Amino acid sequence: MPHAPKDLPLLGYVDRLSARPGETLAFKVSSTATRPFTARLVRSISADPNPDGPGIVEEDAAEFFAPQTFASVQRPFAAGSYGTAQDSVRAEPEDSITLSAVIFPTLLSGAVQTVIGFGRYDLHLDETGAASLWVDDTIITTGQPLKLRQWYRITARVTTQGITLEQCALTPHDGPPLVVTHKGIAALATTATPSIAARLENGQASQHFNGKIEAPSIAVDDTPLCAWDFSKGITTTTASAQIGPDLRLVNFPARAVTGASWDGSEMNWAHKPAHYAAIHFHQDDIYDFGWDTDFTFTLPDGMPSGVYVMRLDCGGHEDAIPFFVCAPRAQPKAKLCVLISTFTYTIYGNHARPDYDRSWQDRITAWNAYPHTPAEHPQYGLSTYNYHTDGSGICHASHHRPLFNLRPGYLTFGATPCSGLRHFPADMHLISWLHAKGIDYDLITDRELHDEGVAAITGYAAVTTGTHPEYHTAKTLDALRDYRDGGGSLMYLGGNGFYWRIAVHGENDSLLEIRRAEDGIRAWAAEPGEYYNAFDGSYGGLWRRNGRAPQDLVGIGFAAQGEFFGDPYRRACTDPAYDWVFDGIDSELIGDFGFSGNGAAGFELDHMDHRLGTPESAVLLARSVTRDTGFMLVPEEQLTHLTNLTGGTAKDAMHADMIYAEYPGGGRVFATGSITFCGSLPWNGYDNDVSRLLENVMQGFLAV
Repeated sequence: MPHAPKDLPLLGYVDRLSARPGETLAFKVSSTATRPFTARLVRSISADPNPDGPGIVEEDAAEFFAPQTFASVQRPFAAGSYGTAQDSVRAEPEDSITLSAVIFPTLLSGAVQTVIGFGRYDLHLDETGAASLWVDDTIITTGQPLKLRQWYRITARVTTQGITLEQCALTPHDGPPLVVTHKGIAALATTATPSIAARLENGQASQHFNGKIEAPSIAVDDTPLCAWDFSKGITTTTASAQIGPDLRLVNFPARAVTGASWDGSEMNWAHKPAHYAAIHFHQDDIYDFGWDTDFTFTLPDGMPSGVYVMRLDCGGHEDAIPFFVCAPRAQPKAKLCVLISTFTYTIYGNHARPDYDRSWQDRITAWNAYPHTPAEHPQYGLSTYNYHTDGSGICHASHHRPLFNLRPGYLTFGATPCSGLRHFPADMHLISWLHAKGIDYDLITDRELHDEGVAAITGYAAVTTGTHPEYHTAKTLDALRDYRDGGGSLMYLGGNGFYWRIAVHGENDSLLEIRRAEDGIRAWAAEPGEYYNAFDGSYGGLWRRNGRAPQDLVGIGFAAQGEFFGDPYRRACTDPAYDWVFDGIDSELIGDFGFSGNGAAGFELDHMDHRLGTPESAVLLARSVTRDTGFMLVPEEQLTHLTNLTGGTAKDAMHADMIYAEYPGGGRVFATGSITFCGSLPWNGYDNDVSRLLENVMQGFLAV
């Protein structure tokens, strides 16, 4: 049901995170007010609310979109995944009607959980977790709760003699089936739209099931009326019917999950789909709110590439919706292209941090930072760094809903002695530095890179990332590699980049999938046998596990993670051939300050490894002076409590390497190996040694 009582007063989202001049964006807004809301456009220069730093800096952009008012409409949204038949069917039993499914329950929710809904019939788990059937006002139950995370077949058969309900564990050691009967009711005719994993009444879904469902069916007089095979069409949002109408899947339940037949003999669902004939449904699945469009904005010709924010206001309540304007296709307007990591923003979208504390609101209020946090408003859907209510990891992400942490002024860490920014607001440290230094730039996002390949960045003298380009598809990696190998200059100004493989849904390109397989720093672990993405059949997990370690692209890769603090670099290269990098820098230590972790080398660190692809041409320019405590080696680098893949101690591997490398095609790479590097750029009014170093490199890369 819609969560109207919990709705925040004013929220919105945009259908696309990026566009080019001539393309149209659609804005969807929910406002609980009776008065109209106002929308005005600004260009974002800085998104750090810290009063000791640059602050929130925005330029009026009314010349492209004049402020307008629109009627307030409170938009509903409803969580919970389920399947609904694309047509209604009619049952006219003379003798019997049978509902059956194989299920794997994962949550005892204390509420009824529908498995199959069909008009006056509802096969479900009752409040205790026991198999139960409703037929009009009659309820029959086995009275014995099913064990969680175990496969059962539940069957309800209504005949002229009454009702027979059976629950049968599919593991032999659990004994014989439990069968109960009820007399005094015969099978009843009904015309209805069948539903799976929820009950539908007047178009509203309720009684959501948590767990896996396989092979649901409805039969009349022992003749199948509806039967669905979930092993078919796994890459789609349609559950194929063997008999009867197909099911439309709502709120994107997880597919390519192990079914009752899975025995570990095959890990790839595409090779043995019969072992993956289940769908995992959740009561809190929600990815696309499906709100109506309140207004559109067609980007005019001549609109500069950059970061823009549609600011909403109504009765003292505000919201801010960022989007990214790219240059016209194949028409670069600057020598420099900034790659905006919208895939990473989306994957982290609405991350409710487990360390969030209500006391953070004191700083949020004092700094006039973005006020809302997913930890306090989980009903808007959480991120792939969180869990479903049944304890399974969230593997889907979409920007077709309000994302609190994709907002100017959002604080990820509210109790650190720094700005505490990550992702979009942290990347704006780089954008503000470019403006301060007068360096022209265009933007491109992961979306264009995925869709257009290397053509999206061809013609630029240099391409730079932001702080954390973590999530990539094969197409985005191919594009960056081809750009580099074609003579392009690539700057990687972050850490933990090019780390996880994701898939884009073929029917809805706003939807991303992550399977956290086997290795890596993981918010949760994928279930055995569920390492292959449902969207495209690719093997999920780390790109390193897919044979494409970050070192192979940018010379360095993830090595260590710590708390949100940073340390300085120490210059390592004294070769006069690279003095141009350090021109104007007298100190051996560089970056012992910053608005991200108070140091340029912190939080997540990348290092060189020639075995994983660091080229022999790579020059170690500087290395972090990493403190002795507070960091841990990433799991993929560890073998035992005594040994590591590098052959040395953990301390030897836990550092950020700043490198420069040249490639055979004339390409060049500069990489910093630290998420917090860009946070040092605005320090002291952009006049500092980190700023100077990057300006030296930038000028060298753009001097073509």
